[in-house]
Amino acid sequence: MTEGADYAEAGAHTSLEEGIGEWRSYVRRRQAIHAVDVDELEDHLRSQVSALLEAGLTEDEAFLIAVKRIGELDELSREFAREHSERLWKRLVVAPDEGEESRGIGRETLVAVALACAAAAAIKAPELLGLGMDWNEEFYARNLSLFVLPFLAVFFAWKRCLAPVQRLWLTVPFLVAAVAINLMPFASGAHTEALAALHLPIALWLAVGYAYDAGRWRDHDQRMNYVRFSGEWFIYYALIALGGGVLMGLTAFVFDAIGMNAGEFVGSWILPCGALGAVIIAAWLVEAKQSVIENMAPVLTLLFTPLFTLVLLAFLGAAALTGSGVAGERGVLIGFDLLLVVVVGLILYAISARDPEKVPGLFDALQLVLVICALLVDAIALWAIATRISEFGFSPNKVAALGENLILLVNLGWSAVLYVRFFTRRVAFARLERWQTGYLPVYALWAWVVVLVFPLVFGFR
Repeated sequence: MTEGADYAEAGAHTSLEEGIGEWRSYVRRRQAIHAVDVDELEDHLRSQVSALLEAGLTEDEAFLIAVKRIGELDELSREFAREHSERLWKRLVVAPDEGEESRGIGRETLVAVALACAAAAAIKAPELLGLGMDWNEEFYARNLSLFVLPFLAVFFAWKRCLAPVQRLWLTVPFLVAAVAINLMPFASGAHTEALAALHLPIALWLAVGYAYDAGRWRDHDQRMNYVRFSGEWFIYYALIALGGGVLMGLTAFVFDAIGMNAGEFVGSWILPCGALGAVIIAAWLVEAKQSVIENMAPVLTLLFTPLFTLVLLAFLGAAALTGSGVAGERGVLIGFDLLLVVVVGLILYAISARDPEKVPGLFDALQLVLVICALLVDAIALWAIATRISEFGFSPNKVAALGENLILLVNLGWSAVLYVRFFTRRVAFARLERWQTGYLPVYALWAWVVVLVFPLVFGFR
């Protein structure tokens, strides 16, 4: 075993002060530098550790990530960070009988798997109980999020050790949602029912954030942590879904080779059970890997931000040259809303992944261009909605689209102002972060309005 590996092995099981002491000794042994340089690096290290501890990481996790970060200043620290990352990843998947921390990870794994199985069973419970409900019926569309998100909330409530009063508050939105969505007398094919089914997962996902933040939802840093978790969760879930698609295809293939049709089993059991169970497993994977240095979401943000900027610039240029407006059809307006939501998500996650202490750079300029482009696209969509309302009057779909575009317009507009002020050094980048996290309840409030108020206002049509 190399000297660096010895250090990683020892550092994984020592206290923070012992780890810093060993790091200091290692650097001085391997690189002939003056003591004052080591002191300067140690100051950086301790500063990073303190910030990470305040963010909720353990001492071991904070130390490992801090060593990685100061690797930008010192080559040996970069080498240590790679060794520590590998070591920590191995510890995340080690057998449950290898130490107290491993046993903790083993318990968490068992809880996550049990809740994933419970979510999978919940989606089949109506059928197994003989209620005769087909997968495609409206009942499942309305209740899909209620089959899985309560289990995700339970996972975080258990992991964060929520107090009994906090657990009681956590159950309130789920009970309200279950009662409202199932007792409202929706007309057949009602638009308000479809809107409620689309917005309920958003409302409940933000409710899960209360459990994730251990009841400290008003804390800016905790909200930003939930934003980071959501981005990572989405990527893990997409990867699991891709793997599940391959699994289902191969399952159907191998059984078909022996003359058995497995398509019905795959579609009615593996697909729904796997889709819901993967929600819990993806969350568990993000939690297990949160202390590993490199995350995928910031990398994808760096990749897709310029691509989306180019797409929006090309669209605005084409619209200006041709003089064509956006068609007011419902499908087109929904598509524009989805586009703007994705863009806002990119902006939000880029802000969450950025070091607030860095000076404005090229990527920040690109973010500002993306925000301005999104603002212009939002204005075009709002004009199309207003035109459609003036021609055909109000309807649940048009009012929902109008509200969502106005909410996005406010978010994007003030984000653009703050970006400009950040570039001119009149505000700190932290103002942008706080604006985004402070705006999250607006999305939750609108989602609840669509779920609970729209059916009443529009007569359950």
